[in-house]
Amino acid sequence: MSSILTNHGAQIALRTLKTINGNLTDVQNSISTGKRIGSAKDNAAVWSIAKTMESDISGFRSIKDGLAMGEATVAVASAGAEQIVEKLTEIKELIVSAQSENVDHDTIQTDIASKVEQVEAIIAAAQFNGANLLSADVDGSGATSLGVLASLNRVGSGGTVTANEITVASVNFDNTLDLASSLTAITDSTSAATALTEIENFLQVAITGAASLGSSAARIEDQSDFVGRLMDSMELGVSALTDTNMEEASARLAALKTQQELAIQSLTIANQAPRLLLELFRR
Repeated sequence: MSSILTNHGAQIALRTLKTINGNLTDVQNSISTGKRIGSAKDNAAVWSIAKTMESDISGFRSIKDGLAMGEATVAVASAGAEQIVEKLTEIKELIVSAQSENVDHDTIQTDIASKVEQVEAIIAAAQFNGANLLSADVDGSGATSLGVLASLNRVGSGGTVTANEITVASVNFDNTLDLASSLTAITDSTSAATALTEIENFLQVAITGAASLGSSAARIEDQSDFVGRLMDSMELGVSALTDTNMEEASARLAALKTQQELAIQSLTIANQAPRLLLELFRR
């Protein structure tokens, strides 16, 4: 049945055109912003996951900065410890040379005292941003270790987040390498023999401490590399969830423009239908 009051065909064509125009607007927005899902109304579940991951990525950026600071602190202490090992080795060489009777023990002792002062200076100076891992008191607060934030551990999607630290213990050289008061002064071959045993013990303490710091430095470096890779993977994941596939969007845009043109033509034809009724009354 045809009616001059209700044009059902035009209503259908108009509704189709509105739907196509809405889809066309969505595609154009996704192309211009680069985001397929830019707000919660686009897809609430995916948007929620993406925002949670983005917040974790921001947290990992701060962690990476903290790891860089921790790595630098441990690197300074490790360099200091290795230098101390070299100085203790030089002291050992002097003590060995003092085992003979026909040497100037006073001169040797003067050289040893000078190198002991160098060791003490290295211990005092091996700090970064106020933290010294060669000292018993790492940062002046009584702390005996340095905590470096290493990661954020999330239990389940949107679950509880806990921080995980790498703890680097002080090697306490200012107490364990108290050469000034503990190393026997060289006056003759007998005292030199005693000092040789003592310096050997000090040398082993220094080597153990330097190795410990080197191991911590390697662990922090590995963790920093892991955090960087983790951030890259998470960013790729967020991209896969929310970013616009430009090839697909381009094809969809072309298809919707064609559908829009056809819908406009269909609406034009439907709007012309009532006029055809006039022909019935002209005969």
